[in-house]
Amino acid sequence: MNNGNLEPVKSPDRLKLIVTIVNRSKSEYYADFIQSQGVNVQYFVSAQGTSTAEMLELIGLADDRKSVIFGVVQAARSHELLQALDEKFKTVRNGRGIAFTVPLTAVIGVNAFELLSNIRSSERFF
Repeated sequence: MNNGNLEPVKSPDRLKLIVTIVNRSKSEYYADFIQSQGVNVQYFVSAQGTSTAEMLELIGLADDRKSVIFGVVQAARSHELLQALDEKFKTVRNGRGIAFTVPLTAVIGVNAFELLSNIRSSERFF
């Protein structure tokens, strides 16, 4: 609002939570790769798979010790990031994994949004 006049406000891009599950030995590699793709905030969780050794071998996973990497990406870039991860899963030795996104419906606070979406104040939408 400016001097009592209503002006349209450009809506910011939506955000998605990206979840990437990889062998624990490759977690740093994938975290660096995801960050290089513009994902500003990441959180790691160690996990243990429940598959048998035979099942792991069948689907090409080397180990049941996993890392789950959580990050936030702008929705407009999420498809591109998933494609890039898919390519890495196919070409990195013992680098297979799973990645998917979940839409975020709300983020409270301009500063939080800017941090999560990797937007600097000079690029602010509003």
